Amino acid sequence: MEQTKNILLAGVGGQGTILAAKMLTIGLMEEGYDVKMSEIHGMSQRGGDVVSQVRYSKDKVASPVIEKGTCDIVVAFEEMEALRNLDYLRPEGTAVVNTVRIPSMTVLTGAEKYPEGVVEEIRKAAKNVITLDATKLAEELGNVKAANVILLGTLIKAMGLTDIDWQEIIRKNVKAKFIDLNLKALEVGMQAAEK
Repeated sequence: MEQTKNILLAGVGGQGTILAAKMLTIGLMEEGYDVKMSEIHGMSQRGGDVVSQVRYSKDKVASPVIEKGTCDIVVAFEEMEALRNLDYLRPEGTAVVNTVRIPSMTVLTGAEKYPEGVVEEIRKAAKNVITLDATKLAEELGNVKAANVILLGTLIKAMGLTDIDWQEIIRKNVKAKFIDLNLKALEVGMQAAEK
């Protein structure tokens, strides 16, 4: 019996977390995996938390919900989201962290300060950490919104899922005018996982 793999993607509203999780799910299903996905939207349209959990196996996956301490990989679209979801990561798991900071409403109003040393805290707690500024890389490609596909590419490479035809999945799931951009973003993300 194959062990179920657990992936958690966490970001804030507007970062494309759900689209990345959906493309991941579609790719896994097309490869013959049984896949369960769940989403949590916390005021996502106002910059709140967005979390997608994806579980997959060649055998039957019973539940879409990931228990704390069992995640193979946590992909954080923003630094604080990595820290907030770190307790889901299993001891040998991998954290992929976009080193961008998106201040919450309490930070914007001055009620709190964005904590310092977030990435250092993550490195202390997680065995494997991949950091990249996916937002800056996306800007260099010409559109900051491609950061989600850059992070998807990093996830794909880190999980060893490169045999799936991700280019075709992108072609089927993004608007035609953004296909080339997202194909480049996927490649940039895969390369980032190798550094």
